[in-house]
Amino acid sequence: MLDISIILKIMSVSASGAFAPGPLTASSTTLGAKGGWKAGLRLAFGHTIVEFPLVIIIAYGLGTIFQIPWIKFSLGLVGGLFLLFFGWLTVRDALHVKSTDFQAIKPKYNSAFFVGVVLTLFNPYFLAWWIGIGSTLMMEALTSISLFAVVVFYLAHVWLDYFWLILMSTIGSTSRINLKLYRFILAALSLMIFYFGIKMITSTVFGIYL
Repeated sequence: MLDISIILKIMSVSASGAFAPGPLTASSTTLGAKGGWKAGLRLAFGHTIVEFPLVIIIAYGLGTIFQIPWIKFSLGLVGGLFLLFFGWLTVRDALHVKSTDFQAIKPKYNSAFFVGVVLTLFNPYFLAWWIGIGSTLMMEALTSISLFAVVVFYLAHVWLDYFWLILMSTIGSTSRINLKLYRFILAALSLMIFYFGIKMITSTVFGIYL
């Protein structure tokens, strides 16, 4: 079992990853405009489906597989392209939405769970954080590797993801108040998502960090 000082350290370090501006944060706000706080919950669950197995892999010393060049390249390229596609969907909504009565609108993309899975699985920055920071923290926190200890460690980390993504999607849902405000928020978020997509592709393919 982890003592309280270790748990507090896990939470404080984890916040550097959970609260940092990034694709999941931008996406949770966008999806929250349609799905409210539940979009953030589904997004966080999709994130967890990918993240927890990765934590198990790292705990048992298999994390070096993600350092293989072609794997890193593939993850970064696919993730960047998905972000550009998601940004385009967001722009399309900003241009064509005529109502903020989302109960009457059939969503064009309503799978926050799917977005959470993809933006986690194909995000090399997320993998780099776990391999470079998370793994070090885990080895420091766990005196012996056991499934129970890893689960406790992960719970001390992952609740921050749920808190943050639900909060961001809740904030996004406030855009329902006004159609012009909703369009403006979608347009601003689409630019952010495009930026993260271009950044991911240029750093992966050309080694250029924007």
